[in-house]
Amino acid sequence: MVGATFLARKSKTSYQSEWDDVLPVPKLSFSVASVLVFCLAVLCFVNSSGGEFVFDDIWAITKNQDILPETPLTAIFSHDFWGQVLDEKSHKSYRPITVMTYRWNYAWAGGLHPRGFHVVNIVLHGLVSVIFMAVFSVLMSGYQVHQESARPVFASPRAALLCAVLFAVHPIHTESVAGIVGRADLLCALTFLLSFLLYARGCLSRSCLVSYRPGSFSLVSILASMCLCVVSTFCKEQGITVIGICSVFDIVVVCRLDPFQLPSVIKDTIKSKKKWVAGLIKRHLILLLTGVLLLLIRLWIMRSSTPNFSEDDNPHTMVNGTIFKILNYNYLYAMNAWLLLNPWWLCFDWSMGCIPVITSLADLRILAVIALWAAFAALFHHCYHGDLTSHRRILIISLATLGVPFLPASNLFFRVGFVIAERILYLPCAGFCMLVVLGARQICHQLQQRLVAKKIVSSGFMFVILVFFLRSAERCNEYREELTLYASGLKVCPLNAKIHYNLARVQTDNNNTDVAIQEFREALKLKPEHVGAMNNLASILKRKGEFDEAEELLERAVSIRPDHVEAWMNLGVVQATLNKNESANNSFGNALLYCKVPTDCMFNLGKLYWHLGRHTDAIDAFHNVTQEAPTHTAAWVQYLQLLDIQKKYDRAIEVGEKALEVLKYEPELTFRLATIYLKTEKYKESEKHLQDAIKRDNQNPYILLNLGVLYHRTGNKEKAETSFKKALKLAPNDPFILKNLQALHTKTLNI
Repeated sequence: MVGATFLARKSKTSYQSEWDDVLPVPKLSFSVASVLVFCLAVLCFVNSSGGEFVFDDIWAITKNQDILPETPLTAIFSHDFWGQVLDEKSHKSYRPITVMTYRWNYAWAGGLHPRGFHVVNIVLHGLVSVIFMAVFSVLMSGYQVHQESARPVFASPRAALLCAVLFAVHPIHTESVAGIVGRADLLCALTFLLSFLLYARGCLSRSCLVSYRPGSFSLVSILASMCLCVVSTFCKEQGITVIGICSVFDIVVVCRLDPFQLPSVIKDTIKSKKKWVAGLIKRHLILLLTGVLLLLIRLWIMRSSTPNFSEDDNPHTMVNGTIFKILNYNYLYAMNAWLLLNPWWLCFDWSMGCIPVITSLADLRILAVIALWAAFAALFHHCYHGDLTSHRRILIISLATLGVPFLPASNLFFRVGFVIAERILYLPCAGFCMLVVLGARQICHQLQQRLVAKKIVSSGFMFVILVFFLRSAERCNEYREELTLYASGLKVCPLNAKIHYNLARVQTDNNNTDVAIQEFREALKLKPEHVGAMNNLASILKRKGEFDEAEELLERAVSIRPDHVEAWMNLGVVQATLNKNESANNSFGNALLYCKVPTDCMFNLGKLYWHLGRHTDAIDAFHNVTQEAPTHTAAWVQYLQLLDIQKKYDRAIEVGEKALEVLKYEPELTFRLATIYLKTEKYKESEKHLQDAIKRDNQNPYILLNLGVLYHRTGNKEKAETSFKKALKLAPNDPFILKNLQALHTKTLNI
């Protein structure tokens, strides 16, 4: 590991004791410690490997066309993280490298199989934890003067190991590891750390091989570090903050300058024309140029505009009055700090009333803000006063590691689209772990003659690590499926309308209609203008025959969101059912007017016409879709199926053959066309298409069933029985297959 080999070279003349010897932690070699940390990190989150795609995973992966092999590779670099065009409605989160890894996952797994995606996340967290240990070794070694030795050693091994273990098992990481969208944070952290290690390596002097105020530096290593900084930023925007960490490290640790007296020190040293000062300035010019370049690229990608977020996304930024805005921002900082200290109160989504806005100076939550800044004031006091000792340097760099990566989420430079997001604490958690270990080291140092004190500290850490491990495992279980995830969210944020809405949507999919209705109504009670809840509740009421209330809800929905296509289409269905034909046609027309992709709207309109029994209109709609979008597989399938139901076999055969000219390897189209040939007693053509369908989908029992029916009709009972038995293996106890298997000795067949 880079950090363990190039920065931890102990001088033969340096002291034999380590800075962290007082810590009650075993001193392990880097390789042994790496295995321990990696195993802990993996075991802690391994039960998330069997989880599904949940919450944001649905939009970032399952509904993201950019991860499909047939999508041009260039689309990844022209779309945002969610696969949307980078326009004014986009969140403008630009992470092409992360999306690329999703695409590789899809290719390796042969489709959208969540286990493969989860395993990659778990392994990445293990690697990041190990590399963090190397970084902790660099940051907490005090950066002593090291010379070349024949055998590299692991500096500050106890402190680095303890920091890495705390980081590896911290429950705040569950969202980043168990949620597949969290891969952006994992990849960002991985490249962030490698960038920092390369920068630290570049600060070594080639001439004298010492690290303290080097007279020269490796330009290649520094430039390589900045390249990795760019890569990190394209994994997630937070990657740019490695520039700040490198700057603080260079000033405080490498050059041992007091950051609070930096201007006067640099002024005095420039006059003396010391070579190391020129090196420091050159390195910072590279950092500055990289930062400016990345910001310009980011502005160009964003079309020189920031994303637009609603009040529901982050209501604390919409508060009127400077004082209340400051109070709300600082309360959110206090909440983030509390989640690091006590990660028991975790939620996948903190929007829509989860954390009420502070609107009064009498609000007792202001005490949390006071407590936060009282704690930081004490830490800043220790940073400011006294000589720049090893302890003080490590304290400064720990605070920088905690605060600098958090800056993009602070709302100070631009408004972010969330209240709290546990994922953004993945990197800052490292600074928190350093502060905890630094505090423990000071306690042990002050009480190093008391064995009891060391035992208490040791027992305390073992207890915390065990609790963190168990909490992370429990949280991973909650992330395994959407129902448990949303139910856990309600325990923390019962006032969050979005959680009630998501829970209702899952209950709808599970056919728990009464529970779904209750949750949708609760969402509307908390957020009366929640258009999605109105639309989905109306859909359930429509199926239950409660058309009047459904119509009222949908009319409210389209009055709030006139461009809500699905609400307009549902309203058209309800109005058509109530024989309000003119109103229904107007609603369908509005749906088409606001639809971004006309073919998708026309396809949905065709399905609605079919549902309403307007088969001719439905056939025309499907025909129009296939003319405008020849690769729209679902439209061809629906088109063919409807013609089959209408017994328009000649036209169905014509449509099916035309579809297969465009989509040659589509198994469902091939199967349906074969079925139509079978119904028209064109057995040769039917067998050909059924065999083609089996080659492309050998797990569909109904293809084998129809092939058996074909063989039975043509008098080949032996082949028919073989096909029926193969179908029965794939679908045991299927009544259609059983009936046809029994009918081998009769004249009755069921297709």
